[in-house]
Amino acid sequence: MTTDRHEAPRQPVVPPAPSTIDLHTHSTRSDGVLEPATLVADAAAVGVRLLALTDHDTLAGVREIDSAAAIPDGLALVPGVEINTISPLGASLAEGELHVLGLGVRTDDEAFEAVLARQRTGRRRRFERTVERLREIGLPVDAGAAELTSGPDDALGRPTIARLLVAAGHATSVQDAFARLIGHDGPGYVPRSGIGPTEAIAAIRAAGGLPVLAHFWEASERADVLRELMAAGLGGLEVYYRTWDAPTVLATREVAAALGLVATGGSDYHGDTGTYAEAHASLWVPPEVAAAIAT
Repeated sequence: MTTDRHEAPRQPVVPPAPSTIDLHTHSTRSDGVLEPATLVADAAAVGVRLLALTDHDTLAGVREIDSAAAIPDGLALVPGVEINTISPLGASLAEGELHVLGLGVRTDDEAFEAVLARQRTGRRRRFERTVERLREIGLPVDAGAAELTSGPDDALGRPTIARLLVAAGHATSVQDAFARLIGHDGPGYVPRSGIGPTEAIAAIRAAGGLPVLAHFWEASERADVLRELMAAGLGGLEVYYRTWDAPTVLATREVAAALGLVATGGSDYHGDTGTYAEAHASLWVPPEVAAAIAT
């Protein structure tokens, strides 16, 4: 879920044409608002031809689309995942996390699925503890949470909690919920548990995927972090991130080129602030990124 920590003062990127690539999206199988098939259809409708579904800690949405043959003509779907890792590195990281995308992973890799299952268990525990914390401080969301936790093994996350807070009248928007209540300094914040970035990178590599560091806006200042992760197998860096300004994109692209990392990009679409078409209108991922992903 994007928050202000991923954004810089705005000098917006102006897309020279509708982007045909989006390598970072989320569906209802983690913390997005659209069903996987709807997300894919909406992306295809605005001209996306290479799409990665990168739900947090789960490939369920990708499998669902494949099994239903729900990939529109002319669109290639990249099996993907986003793993939120606990960083032991010395970077001044938001909430002590690094987010690693796995692009092109095998969806039938049992060892990788076991890693993701452990991550989802940690997510569910954090979700339940957050619900408890909110109840303790007089902001109950138990009714909505109970329905969610009794459902399928989806990767529950804080955006889901934020939507429950809005529905219960405790917050005016998802952004307001993060800013006042469940962000890192909020009274409802519960720390994350889970694997570190090197373990996530190794698991993605073992499953045949490309490990990509997502929305790391500090890249131009923390090449040391990138080199340490590259030693563990990091292969890409998200450069064309929809909410970044032009100078941040340029600086991150230069770092990726200097280090030999594959430059990727995407919308990080969740759906809380508008339709996919609205998000896509401000997205620009150069067409040459497709060739880099294919290799």
